[in-house]
Amino acid sequence: MPGRAHRTARPRMGLALAGGGPLGGIYEIGALLALAESLDGVDLNELDVYVGVSSGGFAATALANGISPAQMYRLFIDDGVDAALAPALFLRPAFGEFARRALSVPALFASAALDFMRHPFRRGALASFAALGRAVPTGLFDQRAIDSFLVRLFATGRRSNDFRTLERKLFLVATNLDTGRAVTFGEPGVDHVPINKAIAASAALPGLFPPVEIDGEHYVDGALNKTLHASVALDQDIDLLLCVNPLVPFDARSAARHGGLTVEKINHGGLPLVLAQTFRAIIHSRMNVGMEKYRRQYPHTDILLFEPDREDADMFFANIFSYSHRGRLCEAAYHNTLQRLLAQRDSLEPLLARHGIRMNVELLREPQHSIRAALKDPRPLSMRTPTVRTAARDLAYTLDQLERWLHRPRGLPRRVRAAPAR
Repeated sequence: MPGRAHRTARPRMGLALAGGGPLGGIYEIGALLALAESLDGVDLNELDVYVGVSSGGFAATALANGISPAQMYRLFIDDGVDAALAPALFLRPAFGEFARRALSVPALFASAALDFMRHPFRRGALASFAALGRAVPTGLFDQRAIDSFLVRLFATGRRSNDFRTLERKLFLVATNLDTGRAVTFGEPGVDHVPINKAIAASAALPGLFPPVEIDGEHYVDGALNKTLHASVALDQDIDLLLCVNPLVPFDARSAARHGGLTVEKINHGGLPLVLAQTFRAIIHSRMNVGMEKYRRQYPHTDILLFEPDREDADMFFANIFSYSHRGRLCEAAYHNTLQRLLAQRDSLEPLLARHGIRMNVELLREPQHSIRAALKDPRPLSMRTPTVRTAARDLAYTLDQLERWLHRPRGLPRRVRAAPAR
């Protein structure tokens, strides 16, 4: 795609992250680690605009708040002392919602029974008792534990839980349940909403999480309207947009031919796999249509999309509640992204060069390169040209580490305090 005319100012860059639940978030962290390490000249914590939908909102907000992909790995995936957000937090039952709905059953049943007795032949039992559907919970799981974690996370250091005080533009997209329309938190008029609330609203997948009430309105998952909502970033007059979509339909037949799967029929996996494949096919086909539309409407912006291979069985069958599985999935996403960059090097190198970005070909050609090498330093990775901003952030990081050391709990055994960094 032709790039826009050469600018004297620094090219404007953005990032759009789609949803996909905990599984999608894990994939996105691996992909972001690969991009951070292999693209010299771009700092994922210093982009001009970030857009997140559903679980993509977690990573987008983290980056906008100065949390590097390596730090995200330690927070969300690793099983070490830094790990803070286990996927089990996403599956805490919504007991409050269950109780509220259960308390409504007696009144609803009495009303339905009275209605049936008044009109036994005109309405019928099913029509009269249909009102009992109001007692069915709107979601199975409670987001309050995740919400509390995010409030604590954004209250640390120089991070912010307020769209208006962030140095970078951040937009999180949810769907208004009563209108069916997309609402972009971070835009004027809804930028007063706390970021943690916007994340919860954007990730409230109907049936799994109850709708999130904000200012008297109820919101659900932003993916109900679009998969990426990349146009939110494209409307910010950017030159380059990086997109990550973690969910693609699984090609079981191709995976079986290449030895990645022993069963060719997804139907054998029962309803959960059938629903997962259906959902993936719908959102992916919709995203493809959207991407073609974006390229026509924004011809002066280069758009790069990164997503898994369709025959990646690990991405389809992964057990996200196992630390080893999560680490392996993130590693696979990391290598998949590096391999795609190398495979498309001929077309990507000149495109990225227009935006002052160089591909780290030496790294891309190193087949044994591990994600652990990318985690040596929790700060932003890769060989980038130093700037005043990055130097200031490095200094802030060092001061934060010193402050933690000075305020560490007293009385710990010496061997614990002196343990080498992981």
